[in-house]
Amino acid sequence: MTNPVLAEVVRSGFVESVHRGALVVTGPEGTARLALGDVTSPVFPRSSNKPLQAVGMLRAGLDFRDEDLALACASHSGEPGHVKRVLELLEAAGLCEEDLACPPDFPLHVPSMRDAAEPRRVMMNCSGKHAAMLTTCVRAGWPTAGYEAPDHPLQQTIATTVAELTDEPIAHTGVDGCGAPLFAFSLTGLARAFGRLAQATEGPPAAVASAMRAHPWLVAGTGREDTELMSAVDGLVSKAGAEGVQAFALPDGFAAAIKIDDGNKRACAPLAVETLRYLGVDVSGLEELARPAVLGGGRPVGEIRVPELRG
Repeated sequence: MTNPVLAEVVRSGFVESVHRGALVVTGPEGTARLALGDVTSPVFPRSSNKPLQAVGMLRAGLDFRDEDLALACASHSGEPGHVKRVLELLEAAGLCEEDLACPPDFPLHVPSMRDAAEPRRVMMNCSGKHAAMLTTCVRAGWPTAGYEAPDHPLQQTIATTVAELTDEPIAHTGVDGCGAPLFAFSLTGLARAFGRLAQATEGPPAAVASAMRAHPWLVAGTGREDTELMSAVDGLVSKAGAEGVQAFALPDGFAAAIKIDDGNKRACAPLAVETLRYLGVDVSGLEELARPAVLGGGRPVGEIRVPELRG
């Protein structure tokens, strides 16, 4: 099916570009309450998988809590506070930066990128997840070498957990940008899983949700969308993924997942804010995310416009 236009880029009163995609809202029981476009075919959720992977790691014996668990769920900006904490996690497990399987990279945070002499593994936005994966292997007595291989017991445990939380079989396994396995399933399954995390009151799902809510800066970074959303909306659990993916859930179990067909993330934040408004959330403090400015000559000349969602 052809997905609908979910966002228009308006410049000087003229629609310059459009973004097609799919969006689903699920209720506390995990069924779709609103569906725009194809929300049942498998997609790669990219880093929106991270909170689900963290649940699998906790089940396998990872003992992270609070800030450390938030960083395990992160696509961090590589700011000094992020990098320092990842190095401390590795040291606590008797490991070092060279044990990370994620590739060297520069920070996403522009001032930190300018200060970086060269790309490093620990600066890569997924290094918190990889440090958590390595620590899980140490705690479980599994080999750390090759921990990113799909047939490693760590990744097998994570795959089982993801299938359970989404209530779907994994349709395809690929390789994420960080080198870890990447599981494909539907947007409905992704939203369902986030709903289960957000309304959990005990166990690993509740621990993951609590850590992300308490430490939104560690999950993303200064000025980043996930950090801004979780800081503004009480109890929200939010995690973006590359290629235009966004997933989030409220404490009552209502959840949403978005995938932009062309992979451009600029439509995700305004769609997330509009979906929160649809769910009855006061979004008055999220104006900049709701209607991002289109610039011309360094000044606003338009905006990214998304449709109003109706029940």
